[in-house]
Amino acid sequence: MRPGRSRAAVLTAVLGLALFASGCASSGAAKSARFRLERQISAAGLDPQAIVFPFELSDEMRSWVREKVPRTGSPLLRLQRLLNALLIEDRETPITYQRGTTLTAREVWATRRANCLSFTHLFVGLAREVDIPVYYLRVSDLQRYEKDGDLVVASEHVTAAYGPPANRKILDFSADQLMPYRSTEPLTDLGALALFYSNQGAERIRQGDHRKALELLEVAVRLDPELADGWLNRGVALRRSGRAADAEASYWRALEADPIATSPYYNLSALLASAGRQVEAEELLALADRRGNRNPFSFLALGDLSLREGRLAEAERYYRRAHRLFPEHAEPLAALGQWALAGGRIDDAQRFLRRAEKHDPLQPRVRQLDRSLRASLSANG
Repeated sequence: MRPGRSRAAVLTAVLGLALFASGCASSGAAKSARFRLERQISAAGLDPQAIVFPFELSDEMRSWVREKVPRTGSPLLRLQRLLNALLIEDRETPITYQRGTTLTAREVWATRRANCLSFTHLFVGLAREVDIPVYYLRVSDLQRYEKDGDLVVASEHVTAAYGPPANRKILDFSADQLMPYRSTEPLTDLGALALFYSNQGAERIRQGDHRKALELLEVAVRLDPELADGWLNRGVALRRSGRAADAEASYWRALEADPIATSPYYNLSALLASAGRQVEAEELLALADRRGNRNPFSFLALGDLSLREGRLAEAERYYRRAHRLFPEHAEPLAALGQWALAGGRIDDAQRFLRRAEKHDPLQPRVRQLDRSLRASLSANG
C-alpha cells in the first residue's frame, strides 16, 4: 500500500457464473455491503439473483483470509498482512498482472492472474470478509487508450482504498510505472459493478459476440445510467450490429454522462463521417481538441480531416501531437508518412514507414502507407 500513488487499468460484463449458497457465513461488513447493493440493484429494475457480484468469495477464500488476517492489530497492519499474503508469501502460485481481462474475485483466485480492477474485486472481498471497510477508488487522470477497429477504449484506473481523503491508503497492483495521483474519487459498489459489466461487454465486442455484449452493456447502463463507458461501449456494439441510429443515440448519452471524455466524440464523429455527415463529424472532433485532451485517436482523426482538405501544416501538427501521446505505436508514425507523401516528400515518407514497421508492420495504416508508397514510386518510374 502507498498513500496517494498508483497506476493501473480499467478496461471498459459478465461470465455466467452461478452463485451457490455458502456454508461459511460472511462477516458483518461483507453482509452489509451485499445487502445494500442488492437493494440498489432492485431499485434499478434488475433481479439481484441474476447479477454476478465480482467481489463474492468462495468458502475456501473466506477460510483462507480468516486464517491469514486474524482480528488483532490495527486495520492498517491487517491490510498489510493481507497484501503480503496475496502477493509475497505465496511464491509458488503468485497472482500475476494480465492486462485486458476483467475477472471476478473467484476467477482471480482460481487462475492467479488479474488486471487491476479484477485484483481490486478480490482485495475488496477479502478485506471486508475480515471487517476492514475498504472501498473502491477511481483515478480519472491516469488514462490509457487502445484501438481495435472502430472501438476506442479509454481506460481509467480503479483500485482499493482505506481511510478518509486526508489520510487515504491506496493499494498498488500494476505492471506500470507509479505516478502521483492528481484526481481521485470514491466509487460506489454499484458503480464498480457497472464497470465490471461494461468491461466484459467491451471484451465480448472484441471477440465478435455483439449479441452477448449488448446484453451485458444493457445491464451496465441500467445499473449506472451515468456511466459514460457503458454507453460508449454499447454504441460500439450497436454500430457493429448494423444499428447505426441506435449507436448514435448511445454515443450522445455517453457525451451527456461525461462531456469532458474524448472517446465518445471520436466514436460519434467516425459514425457521422461514415454516413456522409462530414461537417458534423469535423465539428465534433474540433470540440474534442481541447486543452488537456490526451486521446491520440482524436488527433489522428483531426489530422485525417485536415489532410483530406489539403491543410498539410495543420495535419502535421495533429499527427505529431498523436505521436507524442502514443510514441510506442505505429499508427501515428504511419500517419506522418501519409502526410509526407501527400506533400511529395517521398524520402521522408519512407523513413516514417521504416519507423512504423519496427513497431507493427501489420497495422492497417502502416500497410496502406506501404501500398501508397509503392504505387507512387511505380508511377514515377
